[in-house]
Amino acid sequence: MAMDRTSQFVGESGAFLDSVERASRAAALNRPVLVIGERGTGKELVAERLHRLSPRWDGPFVTMNCAALTETLIEAELFGHEAGAFTGATKAREGRFEEADGGTLFLDELATLSAAAQERLLRAVEYGEVTRIGSNRPIRVDVRIVAATNEHLPALVDKGRFRADLLDRLAFEVVTLPPLRAREGDIEVLSNHFGRRMASEMEWTRWPGFSEQALAQLKNYGWPGNVRELRNVIERAVYRWEDPDAPVDAIEFDPFASPWRPLQPPKDTANKVEDTKAASTEVATSAPLAEEVVEIGDLRSAVLAHERKILEAALAQHRHNQRATAKALNLSYDQLRHCLKRHSLLS
Repeated sequence: MAMDRTSQFVGESGAFLDSVERASRAAALNRPVLVIGERGTGKELVAERLHRLSPRWDGPFVTMNCAALTETLIEAELFGHEAGAFTGATKAREGRFEEADGGTLFLDELATLSAAAQERLLRAVEYGEVTRIGSNRPIRVDVRIVAATNEHLPALVDKGRFRADLLDRLAFEVVTLPPLRAREGDIEVLSNHFGRRMASEMEWTRWPGFSEQALAQLKNYGWPGNVRELRNVIERAVYRWEDPDAPVDAIEFDPFASPWRPLQPPKDTANKVEDTKAASTEVATSAPLAEEVVEIGDLRSAVLAHERKILEAALAQHRHNQRATAKALNLSYDQLRHCLKRHSLLS
């Protein structure tokens, strides 16, 4: 099994291990590497692995998110500047290339670089030298470039948005990371890994695992945010679970799901009337609830009391048949038992 960030990667699928192996083989060479993958697939972890397994492992590992800076600032960040080079440049400052001298420079979101920054980057890669903004003196640097993007760079070249010569220089090796949905078997492996770590953080005495229903939900979800999203979902599920002795059985994929989510403003004038009507209906519908809430001093207690009333009514309606009650409430049998136990309603 490969490692996580504290031990680097976790995964057992062939697609995932093949990409890790390709990165590991490229690590020993002093050549640029492109890491391609959707958001949350672990591109920075691969860049770190390339550095740690390279002869440069004891040199600096410098990262820069190319999308995080404006076009005017990105060149100053990459290549440095002299005092007075532009408004606010009160003293000289070395750029990321100089900081990474003798080590590795990781450029994330490479595709967002401006044309001017791409041109300067090409010169740095080709000649091993950079020139600070406001200076005419080139500075020699010994830097290995690892760059990442979630874009298809050859398509950007065809559209004139990325330099073909720069792509040629950077694409010595291309490591494409598979999305989580394509990593057969890894969803369960990763879920238990993150679940076990969160349970330890919560000081549970053991890791109870997930119920079959919860695992099925995790496996059937599309994971647009990949491993990063999975980690958030698992850690949230564990910390919200109130019975450390029972398998975790409640998964929430959208943390923003709420009946009190703020209304979206109208998209255009044509929709204003409809949106206003919808808003009025929602306000009118929720008004009685607002009047009730005024008298509530403890929201958690009020919610629990309301939940108990729903459970009692559903049990009575189905003559205390727990399986029928669970089905009526759209709960699994284990979830219903958990709720009944919380409210001391188990007979």
